[in-house]
Amino acid sequence: MFSKIGQLIFDNEAVAKTSDFTMGLEIEMQRVDDTGHLSQEPYPSAIGDEKTNPWITNDFLETMSEVVTPAASHALDAMHYLYAINNVLRSALAPGELLWPLSMPPKLPKDKSTIQTAKMGPVKEAYFKEFIKRHGFSKGTPCGAHINLSIDDHIIDLVLKNFPERFKNRIEVQNYLYTVLAQGFMRYRWLITYLFGASPIAEANYFDKEDELPHPIRSIRQSSYGFGTRFSGCFVDVQKYVKRIEEGLKQGVLIADHDFHSPVRFKGTKDFRDLPKKGVQYLELRMLDLDPSSSVGVRTGTLRFIRLLSSYFIMHPALKADDVDQVLGKADEMNEDVSVELPTDQCKYQNKARAFIKSLERFANQIQLGPEYQEILEDLEDRVENPKTTPSAKLLSYVENNSLEKYALRRAKRYQEAALESIYQFKGFEDDAPMSAEDLKRELFYGNWEVQ
Repeated sequence: MFSKIGQLIFDNEAVAKTSDFTMGLEIEMQRVDDTGHLSQEPYPSAIGDEKTNPWITNDFLETMSEVVTPAASHALDAMHYLYAINNVLRSALAPGELLWPLSMPPKLPKDKSTIQTAKMGPVKEAYFKEFIKRHGFSKGTPCGAHINLSIDDHIIDLVLKNFPERFKNRIEVQNYLYTVLAQGFMRYRWLITYLFGASPIAEANYFDKEDELPHPIRSIRQSSYGFGTRFSGCFVDVQKYVKRIEEGLKQGVLIADHDFHSPVRFKGTKDFRDLPKKGVQYLELRMLDLDPSSSVGVRTGTLRFIRLLSSYFIMHPALKADDVDQVLGKADEMNEDVSVELPTDQCKYQNKARAFIKSLERFANQIQLGPEYQEILEDLEDRVENPKTTPSAKLLSYVENNSLEKYALRRAKRYQEAALESIYQFKGFEDDAPMSAEDLKRELFYGNWEVQ
């Protein structure tokens, strides 16, 4: 059953458009040499300065390249950007360098002090140093696919116009709608971990001997063994979200606000404390492992599924304020259960997953989405019924001597060769001046392709 806002959106559009949400992508990948070690090469000089290039930068390690796309209105357009910028990065790598296609890092040296953290200025470098002191070096090395999701202005205007007694201004509408989305993604994070988890094992020296896993799991990165700080946020509303982070900072649990490594984060202001009064501009979704079957770490179908989830969440009733903490706390426990399961085992919550996918199928039919969405849901339904078809389970067939190194290098070399065969000479990053999204589009596509 639609919420009142959901019914309003449905009645005014008849067919829900996927353009109601725009997406920007952030894809992290480690630079390695052709033997599977972290690269010793510096940030590629052909792509400018890592501190000023907004589209190809570094995160945590000097070898952790991060490709950032401008926002696009369609999943296919976002992928066009991603492929193009990924190819630019690949063309700038030193001879023999590759991009590691897995979320978990390649084998690490026993003496991790020999690895260079990213040269992102004194403030960021001090943060990295404190992060390592608190959490250990390995916890900062996993890579992932982040999706920046924003609601189209016409939805915000539509809601404000039709609910003047409920919302005083656009900011209130924005903050409410983004809270609804955040609650939905946090509530069903466990399902995303099941469907897309792809980090079943770690390479040498990621874990200390006493901490090694007893068996492969669905997603190290999305489990308690994975990335970052174990600090629970509050998603009752934007004000309480900010207050919770402030409490973490005062208690010394968080080093800085960006030390809040939640699977979902509210974004849009330089200072997070301004979010309640200036408004959330987009959600940052951080729950996807890299997909090693794609040269860019994510597939178009996955983005379409995320967009389908967004439509579903925004058009259905939000959690009651008094229930949010309890429901999302339970969801965190479910995600841990799912993430540490043996990838080939039936999911503990298979019945819940099956029921939710059926609800999404009915929803997609109700709002008359195209056949590409039906195909995606059929594939995901098969993953629910047969865990051996999930990404993490598929990876297990490539494990040799407790390692995925051979598989990862084979993929990395194939992707690198394909990129070098397709690229053209790109010179847009040769000076250190930041390049705008319009400049980037013009340089990448010569005006032959119009991104939406």
